[in-house]
Amino acid sequence: MVGAKRRRTLISSGVTILATGCVALMLTACGAGAAQKPAASSGGVVNWAEQPQGTPNFIFPFMPINYFSVANISQFQYMMFRPLYFFGTGSQPTLNSSLSLASAPKYSNGNKTVTINMKTNYKWSNGEAVDAQDALFFFNMLKTDKSHWAAYAPGTIPDDIASITTPSKYKLVVNLTGSVNPYWFTYNELSQITPMPLAWDVTSTSAKAGSAACATSTYAALVVDAKGAPTNAAAKACDAVYTFLSSQSGYDPANPSAANNSLATYATNPLWQVVDGPWHLTAFSSTGAASFKPNAKYDGPIKAKISQFNELPFTSTSSEYSALLGGKLQYGYLPPEDVTKATKNPTKPAGNPPSLKGFQMNPVYVWGINYFPYNFNSSGDGGQAGKIFSQLYFRQAFQMLVDQPLFIDKFFKGYAVPTYGPVPVLPKNPFASSYEKSNPYPFSSSKAVKLLKDHGWKVVPGGVSTCSVAAKCGVPVGTKLSFTEQYVNQGPIAQEEANAEVSSWESAGIKVSLSTGTFNTVIGNAIPCKAGAASCTWELENWEGGWLYAPDYYPTGEEIFQTGAGSNVGNYDVPANDALIKATDFTSANLTNWENYITKNLPFVWQPNQAYDLYEISSKVHNATPINPLLNLTPETWTLSS
Repeated sequence: MVGAKRRRTLISSGVTILATGCVALMLTACGAGAAQKPAASSGGVVNWAEQPQGTPNFIFPFMPINYFSVANISQFQYMMFRPLYFFGTGSQPTLNSSLSLASAPKYSNGNKTVTINMKTNYKWSNGEAVDAQDALFFFNMLKTDKSHWAAYAPGTIPDDIASITTPSKYKLVVNLTGSVNPYWFTYNELSQITPMPLAWDVTSTSAKAGSAACATSTYAALVVDAKGAPTNAAAKACDAVYTFLSSQSGYDPANPSAANNSLATYATNPLWQVVDGPWHLTAFSSTGAASFKPNAKYDGPIKAKISQFNELPFTSTSSEYSALLGGKLQYGYLPPEDVTKATKNPTKPAGNPPSLKGFQMNPVYVWGINYFPYNFNSSGDGGQAGKIFSQLYFRQAFQMLVDQPLFIDKFFKGYAVPTYGPVPVLPKNPFASSYEKSNPYPFSSSKAVKLLKDHGWKVVPGGVSTCSVAAKCGVPVGTKLSFTEQYVNQGPIAQEEANAEVSSWESAGIKVSLSTGTFNTVIGNAIPCKAGAASCTWELENWEGGWLYAPDYYPTGEEIFQTGAGSNVGNYDVPANDALIKATDFTSANLTNWENYITKNLPFVWQPNQAYDLYEISSKVHNATPINPLLNLTPETWTLSS
């Protein structure tokens, strides 16, 4: 997701069922918004299980980092609001031209000009055409509010755009400041754009569509300063639209940590009923329960065949499994702790429990990596945590104490693959280098202890190591290796893995104190912060899911590794890394040099990439596989038999 980009939701967990005023399990819609005539359908209701504690909680497709998740984008927003370019073809993370709103972009002028031809058949549900101006609307907002866009990375979109014109109703011409790698620009820049309707170009609920003139403004008319802040009236008007739409979705840019108090309005707010996707929202609960019905005016190639699609929230793996066994789900997942047979091949299931007769297991590995960040600016540990994390030798020792092969075998029963660097190893792809796949830092307690001793630490296995030689440690004498980690306790396996890591780190005198939080809490806490800031105290935040490369699909990493990037939550700041990313994005350089650099330098703590889910699909649900590796939901392709 947050791209290459976006946060993955958690791997497993569980659930209580629902919600405010709706019938349990959302078997019928409630709280419907603007009435819409159902599309032709073969009928039937499919209930689908959300990830425990990883529920959708943001509907506006222009998100800050704390809402940049799979649950919000791939599994919620894309159902209603289609991106300019849709990705995921079968089981591969590639451009899907048939489901995109525009034809493949054309590059010219030495790869400095990009021409985008919108398809002419798409309409918004209010009858308006989905056209070039709607795509420009998002570009305009990105120009005036890039600091709020989670996928922003300095030097990339919109910084690399010189001008945009709309010479005709369905054509955009984007002129760039320099040459780009066309593959990168399509997969990582244009992939971020979601056209927005004229109905959203307002600053109040009573305003006339288009009255704020952000959607209808030319790109050149919007003037911003060197930091991207709006400076003229047109740009400030666009910023006001952003602020209004964010508030309607429950986010206050002036108070980003405030709770979202708009969830209950998602299905009744007329703004969100103007859709161009195959579905519209008919009910939404503050717990994350969502019901959809077909959008009667969807003009894409595949019309919905089932009559209703429900997303059901859970708070524990056990309650989700009970719902699955009880016949309340047609599409759920087998909790890892309930796997009865270990597999020797992570992509091939060894068999279902006998109680799941009538279901087929589908292990799904997303186009992503699993990690959790260090906060390199942290003022924790007596003000020294960030400085300790900045020492490569420490990160090497810390990583050597994470026994990924053991965890895969013991905790995940073979349904996981290791993460040794920034490029996924599954799905199979040509990008993962031999160096990354070699595991440069295999598990070794003895080597980890030696590294710490060689760098001036008095190592106390089972206790807390302290610095005895400041010049070698890089921090003052007496500093302790004592940190805090908040993690998402999805279920028994997450707890076992976290405890095993803590025990392993203690063998080298590194004390890590654990606490737990929900997925939304953890990613809300893991946000970039400035060194020395009173609030910059978090040290390790583990949302138990890492990163899905979407909506930036070419794994170049500018969104999570580049200095100043919106999703670089740990404040990783290394000029050599930035230079390698720039070469990959703006020249013909391949990934290998940057990939190997990141693999060696360990900006994150790598963890096993567990199967995102062991999806269990009823034999009555058809055409639901192969599952999109970017986790984009397309239930409009499904049919349901009796």
